[in-house]
Amino acid sequence: MTVRLGSPGEFCWMDLKTRDLPGTTAFFATTLGWHLAVDEEDPRRATTITTGDGHRVGGASDLANPVYPPGTPAHIAFYLAVDDVDARTATAVANGARLVLPPFDAGDRGRVATLVDPVGAAVSLWQPYRFTGWGFPPGAPATPHRMVLACQRPDTAREFYREVTGTALVHADFAPGDVDPGDAPQWEVIVAVDDLEAVAARAHPLGQVAWSADRGRPALRLTSPEGLTLRVVQLRHGLGGR
Repeated sequence: MTVRLGSPGEFCWMDLKTRDLPGTTAFFATTLGWHLAVDEEDPRRATTITTGDGHRVGGASDLANPVYPPGTPAHIAFYLAVDDVDARTATAVANGARLVLPPFDAGDRGRVATLVDPVGAAVSLWQPYRFTGWGFPPGAPATPHRMVLACQRPDTAREFYREVTGTALVHADFAPGDVDPGDAPQWEVIVAVDDLEAVAARAHPLGQVAWSADRGRPALRLTSPEGLTLRVVQLRHGLGGR
């Protein structure tokens, strides 16, 4: 079985938590060609993010909804697929995680728990019932490519996730890096696109663009006007896009 994003023991979904849904929609639609719209087939009428090719890559939630505590900052929540969320949550806590939301059923879609890992990054564990998350083919443009966690203790983080999932995360990088004082480390998604320069040009008037490198090739770090961040790399055509 090919291990890819969405497989058990890998990240499987993301949710953009925003207080400016129209602005967030405009930013990601312009820069990455993502389409944010209410899923009319979903009883919850959740906002789903799809690529121009129709691949689902995430959801978006309005932080004005009373279910969220007042003052919750805009952020991107990431979900890690596990086989047994209750058992994996117990393992996470035993290995130094702080439990934020204990396991609960999200209707018939899956079971979820949210925690903060030992290096300070938030993550949700997802046990799928009817909803498994990402299912796009490898190499599809404007889809998640890898995950990265930059922190001061990458080896600690890597070992923690190995203990929690029972395996190494194939599509996740643990990188040494400092964060601004007062900020916590956070997972970021790396999105692969057909034309990196074009994405940079479209993003400049709307948000912040910082050039960097990913595994020796150029990369962008995009920040929306509200502060949502992700990284972008060029697709490697002829190599499965990965």
